[in-house]
Amino acid sequence: MTHKNLSAAVCLAVMAVLGVATTALAIDLTKLPAPSTQKGVTYAKDIQPIFKDNCFDCHGATSHKHGLRLDSLDAVLKGSQDGPVIVPGKSEKSDLVVNITWEAGPDSPMPPKPPTRRGGTGGPGGANASGATNQPPPSPGGPGPAAAPRKELTPEQIGLIRAWIDQGAQ
Repeated sequence: MTHKNLSAAVCLAVMAVLGVATTALAIDLTKLPAPSTQKGVTYAKDIQPIFKDNCFDCHGATSHKHGLRLDSLDAVLKGSQDGPVIVPGKSEKSDLVVNITWEAGPDSPMPPKPPTRRGGTGGPGGANASGATNQPPPSPGGPGPAAAPRKELTPEQIGLIRAWIDQGAQ
């Protein structure tokens, strides 16, 4: 390898490391709600109801955005098209926890933030700047009643999800 090629390879490696570091710094893990102190947290008893109320429209039996289903323990443990979303025993390293914590800094928090009004777009049922909406897809039978905009999970709900993951995600 010539000196010029070696130099270019080193530059690319440094840029890659800096890119990873920049991405990691973009998420403020100190803003994650603390895990709940509740013992014996299980998917069926404690977590599935949270997911059912907040996540199944996009990650349930009929819709699996990004290949992620949250409607069964096996599906949650399988993860998404990009791989696992939880690390049993380590909630702070679990993508799911970061993505449901709006304040932690993910680009696309879950459930999606209600869009803001900009030049006539946004608002309940409207599209945000990227064209995404905060509404579930229309039902096959027609428009039906409008669904309420999704709300962020409470710190207590996130804390319970963290406790479940930290306790082994059973």
